[in-house]
Amino acid sequence: MDGRFERKIEKFIGRQKVALIGSIDGDGFPNTKAMLAPRKSEGIKTFYFSTNTSSVHVGQYRANPNACIYFYRKGLIRYEGLLLKGRMEILEDDRIKKALWKTGDNLFYPKGVTDPDYCVLKFVAQEGRYYCDLKSESFIV
Repeated sequence: MDGRFERKIEKFIGRQKVALIGSIDGDGFPNTKAMLAPRKSEGIKTFYFSTNTSSVHVGQYRANPNACIYFYRKGLIRYEGLLLKGRMEILEDDRIKKALWKTGDNLFYPKGVTDPDYCVLKFVAQEGRYYCDLKSESFIV
């Protein structure tokens, strides 16, 4: 992948406040959920989200780690979107949970960073498709 193209995508992702994540349910149907933007990312390959261990999508990722994330921006005239397909891993290690903990997380996880209902989703992209200005480009990550 061209370095300029990768930097353009990385910058686009960095401006987004919401990401849509996709999982596969037990009947083989896709499920989509809006999430706050990733807590951390490593280029356009790896993304970390915080979530509830007891959530439906965590159970779905445990059964089938195939996943996608989608970022978009709709302006007055211009639409920009990015689909990344890959695999989702559930991390419950206290070290990574502490690294991603933010002020205010106690609202969702009252027992703090060691709350058993707090986990981290790690998404690793394998391929993607970027759309902007009526053009699409597929790429391998």
